[in-house]
Amino acid sequence: MKKRINRLGRLSKNLSRKNRGSKRYERSRKRKAKLQAKLKDTRTDFLHKLSTQIIRENQTIVLEDLNVAGMLRNRKLSRAISDLGWRQFRTYLEGKAEKYGREFRVINRWEPTSQTCSCCRFGGGKLDLSIREWTCLNCGATHDRDVNAAKNILVAGGHSETQNGRGGRRKTSAKEAATCEASTHREYVQLALFD
Repeated sequence: MKKRINRLGRLSKNLSRKNRGSKRYERSRKRKAKLQAKLKDTRTDFLHKLSTQIIRENQTIVLEDLNVAGMLRNRKLSRAISDLGWRQFRTYLEGKAEKYGREFRVINRWEPTSQTCSCCRFGGGKLDLSIREWTCLNCGATHDRDVNAAKNILVAGGHSETQNGRGGRRKTSAKEAATCEASTHREYVQLALFD
């Protein structure tokens, strides 16, 4: 995909050097249009396949509403973000979730998912993008930024597996839990996130 994008840049530059209305201009314009159509088809095919896979493997899909317009202002990430087609991906997921009877939720963009500890819900404060792992000052748990955000997105979307088995806010001790009640293991939470 990156090679095709670079080739598109070269074709655009080549087209700008041609005289409008000439045969070489038309030939160059058609070459560029074909490549653009191929890029669009490749992106659409990938998004359809990925959204179908996610819908088939999960009963509930929870997305975080992101400020994409603000993220596009970052000149280092803008091409990568705009090339992914996040809005189109969200539209595909919504449509397929409705079609196949899956639950689809979107949480607020102001929810501090990557800044809150998924174990004790302590707010760690704003983190720079270069910080990929951090340790909670309250409970001492070490978190990967993306995995922690995924757990917090599940909790904000209404899933209670990361809080406790019954959906309450407080954790029960082993003495208070019933003997027939199954406990929620960390491995199960990881599978719920990525399967």
